[in-house]
Amino acid sequence: MGAVGRRELMGLGLGVAAAGVGLAGCGADEAPGPHTGAGRHGRPAPGGGAKAPRAPRLIGDGSTAYTGLQPHQPDEPVPLEPGETPPQFVVFSWDGAGEVGNGLFPRFLELAKEHDAHMTFFLSGLYLLPEEKKRVYLPPNNPAGASDIGYLSNEHLKETLTHVRQAWLDGHEIGTHFNGHFCGGSGSVARWNSAHWREEIQQAKGFVQRWRTHTGWSQLPSLPFDYDKELIGGRTPCLLGQENLLPVARELGWRYDASSPGGVQRWPRKKQGVWDLPLQALPFPGHTFEVLSMDYNILANQSKNSTRAPSYNYPAWRQQATESYLAGFRRAYETNRAPLFIGNHFEEWNGGIYMDAVEETIRMIAGEKDVRLVSFRQFVDWLDAQDPAVLARLQELQVGEKLKKA
Repeated sequence: MGAVGRRELMGLGLGVAAAGVGLAGCGADEAPGPHTGAGRHGRPAPGGGAKAPRAPRLIGDGSTAYTGLQPHQPDEPVPLEPGETPPQFVVFSWDGAGEVGNGLFPRFLELAKEHDAHMTFFLSGLYLLPEEKKRVYLPPNNPAGASDIGYLSNEHLKETLTHVRQAWLDGHEIGTHFNGHFCGGSGSVARWNSAHWREEIQQAKGFVQRWRTHTGWSQLPSLPFDYDKELIGGRTPCLLGQENLLPVARELGWRYDASSPGGVQRWPRKKQGVWDLPLQALPFPGHTFEVLSMDYNILANQSKNSTRAPSYNYPAWRQQATESYLAGFRRAYETNRAPLFIGNHFEEWNGGIYMDAVEETIRMIAGEKDVRLVSFRQFVDWLDAQDPAVLARLQELQVGEKLKKA
C-alpha cells in the first residue's frame, strides 16, 4: 500500500493462524481476450482503442472533472443462458494505491495493458493530502491528523495523481481504502459505528475531490472522473468493520464491498443489499490449511509478519505464492467457475517476491479460454445483468463442485 507505518504492522497481530488464513491487513514498513460480457460503457471505439476523453467539465475546485464515458471498457454484459458456462472472472485489486518511489504502480499499469486486464485500485484518501495539511483530517475516535499509514511526500503525491489519472484512462476502477488505516486500539475501525464510517467516507471523497485546494497545485491536470459517480465500493483496513459500514454503503448507493475476511471460492451473494466480494481461502502448497488470497496473508504464513526475512527464503516463497494463486485459479476454472479475488499492496516485502508472484500469475492465466481479468465494478455489472434464477444455481455450488449441465 505504500508508506505504511510500523505501528500498523505491529498492531495487526496476524501471526500464523491455525487455519492459515487469519485477517488480511496492510502492514508494512514505511515508506486474454476481449472482456465480452463484463462492461458498463459499451464497446471501445473502432481501431483497437477508445476515443480520447472530451474536453473536461471541471467539478468543484477542478481537482476532478467529467470527461465523458470511461475509455477502454468492455462490451455490455450479456445474461447467461440456463446451463451456459460462465466466464472465469479474476479481479486483482490494490490496497492504498499510492506511489512511493518503487515504480510498482506504473509497472502493473503496463502489465495490465500488455494483457488487456482491468483492475481495481482502492485509493487511500490521505495519499492525496499533503502532510503539512494533515490536521484537515479528522479521523473518528482518533486525534486530528492521526494516521497509522504515513503521509506521502509531495513528490510521491504528484506521482500518485499521475498514476491514478492514467489508471482511470486505461479503464481501471478507482475505489477507496478510506484514510488513516486504524487497525488496533480504541480508535480501530473495528469499533466504528455507521456514523463514523459516513464521516470517514465523506473525508476520503473530499481528499480526492479537493486535492487542488489542499496542495495549491493548480497547474496539474484534473483527475478525469466524477468521484461521486466513480466510487461504488471499497475495502476496509485489515478487513475490519464491515458490519457497520454496509448500511452506509447501501445508503450511498455503493454496489459492492470487498472487506469481508475469510471468504471461500463460491459465487458471491449480497449482504445488506450490497454485493459481498470477500478475499478467499486458497490452497497453500505444502500445507493442509488454506491461505487468504492477499499478499500480506501469504507473507504472514511464510515469514511470521517479517517483511525483510533472510533472502535465501525468497525463491521458494515466491514459487509458493505463485502456486497458491494458480491453484486457486485452477480450482475455480475447472469446477464451479467462481470468481477469483486477489488483493495486493504496492510493496517490496521480502525482496518483492509477492509482486513477482502476481505478475507471473497474470502472465500465466491471461491467455486461457474464457478468462476475464476485470475490475470489481465490471464484475458487478455482469452480476447485475444475470437472470436471478441462473445466478442462484451458480450460488448453490460448493467450493470445487463442478458446474451442473442443463
